[in-house]
Amino acid sequence: MRPAQAPKSPSPLWVALMSALILGLLFVAVYSLSHGEISYDPLYAVFAIFAFTSVVDLIIALQEDGYVMGFMEFCTKEGEPYLRTAHGVFICYWDGTVHYLLYLAMAGAICRRKRYRNVGLYWLGSFVMSILVFLTGNILGKYSSEIRPAFFLTIPYLLVPCWAGMRVFNQPRAPTCCTTNMVQEEQRKALLQRPADLALVIYLVLAGFFTLFRGLVVLDCPTDACFVYIYQYEPYLRDPVAYPKVQMLMYMFYVLPFCGLAAYALTFPGCSWLPDLALVFAGAIGQAQFSHMGASMHLRTPFTYRVPEDTWGCFFVCNLLYALGPHLLAYRCLRWPSFFQQPPPPGPPAHHKKQQ
Repeated sequence: MRPAQAPKSPSPLWVALMSALILGLLFVAVYSLSHGEISYDPLYAVFAIFAFTSVVDLIIALQEDGYVMGFMEFCTKEGEPYLRTAHGVFICYWDGTVHYLLYLAMAGAICRRKRYRNVGLYWLGSFVMSILVFLTGNILGKYSSEIRPAFFLTIPYLLVPCWAGMRVFNQPRAPTCCTTNMVQEEQRKALLQRPADLALVIYLVLAGFFTLFRGLVVLDCPTDACFVYIYQYEPYLRDPVAYPKVQMLMYMFYVLPFCGLAAYALTFPGCSWLPDLALVFAGAIGQAQFSHMGASMHLRTPFTYRVPEDTWGCFFVCNLLYALGPHLLAYRCLRWPSFFQQPPPPGPPAHHKKQQ
């Protein structure tokens, strides 16, 4: 008798076609059941479909960590094997929790015909940072030879945020309760008279130096400080999967200029663009730090690239502060926005009537 042959795994092309078919059927179902909400705001369909994919990502993360078995194994093996990396697991956790809650919040706001601009900006920053680092790492890292047809399903993930971002930015801002006198009084204060802003400026300067330093580390800077840091504090930056290197370069090219712009806006009044930019970068840095810190400690990361036990404290303190600062900046901008509003135009000169 011939030995029984193991069932063949579905081919990568079959996985890609099935995924596209499922997303297409899901769009038809959402459009049929929620035509009124989609007519009011087409992004409702995007958030509904992405909420479904977030649940799938959460199942993938739980499966890769051994909490559930066999649900999406065919997808990770034949469709997107790079989701089995430590970085892939943690972006799935973030997408299945934080992004899922954001999708529910924005879809609920559309159903109630309410604004969701602030939530949308936070999601936009988080989503764009996640997809840019993940796709670039897939192409440049050691998994570049394992790109399957399902990888091209991520092309809509690049196009949709561009369209969604334009719609979110074009939404009207929520009205503030700041009067003209409040704006003028707040904008007359120097930086030393605003201790909270002074602390944020100091944080931004330190974060800028830290960003530049880690960017130089992944660019193989030959100084002793960079050598000690990459081997004793964050050896994950040497991991050939390329996600940490891409992440640090994203920080250096985008977060570093943001730190300078935000410090300027906290010093000089009337920079009305900072609240929106702070929300976008809070989402981006929050997602990036969650994935970076988690992957640095995860068992799927080779032992030689994990954070050494004797430097856990320094690693966590530095990276947690790096993630917390942009959120405090965004909270400050939203809670007390008068300093960032455009100063009111000067009133017309008074005309004195001639005495007869």
